[in-house]
Amino acid sequence: MNAQEVNFDGLVGPTHHYAGLSFGNEASTSHRFQLSNPRLAAKQGLLKMKALADAGFCQALIPPQERPNVAVLRQSGFTGRDEQVIEKAAAQAPWLLSAVSSASSMWVANAATVCPSADALDGRVHLTVANLNNKFHRASEAPTTEALLTAIFTDRSRFTVHSALPQVALFGDEGAANHNRLGGAYGQPGVQLFVYGREEGGAPRPERYPARQTLEASQAVARLNQVNPRQLIFARQNPAVIDRGVFHNDVIAVSNRQVLFCHEDAFADQPALMANLRQLVPGFMPIQVSARDVTVDEAVATYLFNSQLLSKADGSMLLVLPQESQQHPRVWRYLNRLLEEDNPISELRVFDLRESMANGGGPACLRLRVVLNEEELRGVNPAVMMTETLFNTLNNWVDRYYRDRLVQADLADPQLLREGREALDSLTQILHLGSVYPFQR
Repeated sequence: MNAQEVNFDGLVGPTHHYAGLSFGNEASTSHRFQLSNPRLAAKQGLLKMKALADAGFCQALIPPQERPNVAVLRQSGFTGRDEQVIEKAAAQAPWLLSAVSSASSMWVANAATVCPSADALDGRVHLTVANLNNKFHRASEAPTTEALLTAIFTDRSRFTVHSALPQVALFGDEGAANHNRLGGAYGQPGVQLFVYGREEGGAPRPERYPARQTLEASQAVARLNQVNPRQLIFARQNPAVIDRGVFHNDVIAVSNRQVLFCHEDAFADQPALMANLRQLVPGFMPIQVSARDVTVDEAVATYLFNSQLLSKADGSMLLVLPQESQQHPRVWRYLNRLLEEDNPISELRVFDLRESMANGGGPACLRLRVVLNEEELRGVNPAVMMTETLFNTLNNWVDRYYRDRLVQADLADPQLLREGREALDSLTQILHLGSVYPFQR
């Protein structure tokens, strides 16, 4: 059956701020305490969604989460009315208030891992919510993520949304940021490549930064998603590049159909992995960037591989990049040489995503890829699909509710809590989501 890839981008939330919460993500930590612009951040993301929709790609969105997360503050011992809880947290544990106010759910590549129906033993689309338990500021996202995905993928006969794995280190799961799918046409069975950083009692771990994804979690997600075992590969991320700031596989590799675009140092035992993929993926085409052309440090600084690789109507591919890649002379020279080589990539598209990039997430972080056939697409909540009308509505919504500057001290303002809740209450009506947030129940 004919199918296409739909990109569900995360909409940036009203509390977008730079707190440097993500140890191992060098962009995040290096911009700590800088001034952020939530309004601009949301509009940059919306512009990317609209531009890709206008170019003929199927584009949708996933809303932000409620922040600050007052329930977590209450779990941490703060009492009183919600406003009092925030006031006390700001006075006694400002780092904690910052963490529970993080807008990190914008990077929906971490929201879940997706299995298209063509790869599933039961012929349904499966989405397993990520537990994100390596980072405190993200570990509380799973319940709301599950509620949002359930409100978006509404046809219960075609979609199964699985709860996150247990919140223990053994099952550290970072979602689709450590997952690739390779193959031919989207509607045909593909090969799913799960990338992990550590396993219990296994090979040596990185020494400087944490390996967030475990083999045990990847295996469990594959089981939950009912991936056909004949279509599965588990590969270990190179621990040396994790220590250079490659906190997720999507910082060093991106795939689309038969193409795997990655750095030559992305994986442990990379030659063996490439040989395995050649056997399993007809027409497999690796594009391995050498350190002579782009170093790992340059890839991390520019998010070259945290790009979107999209199939165009003529069969060629578009590479969607952050402007940081264009501004780096060596990286940009390499990319222009890439266009001249014998591969499907025929076009580069650059977007200004500085607000997201400064907090550690590029184009690929901002989207969750979901392969859907025509019947499955009809089972998606149509109100989340990007259109001219929705784009204008959401821009007006952002103008009404979002601030144009935010620093950590502003998180103590009780008005910010009220603004955020009013904004999300309005958004659920725009997107026909129902009562998906705790404050609405």
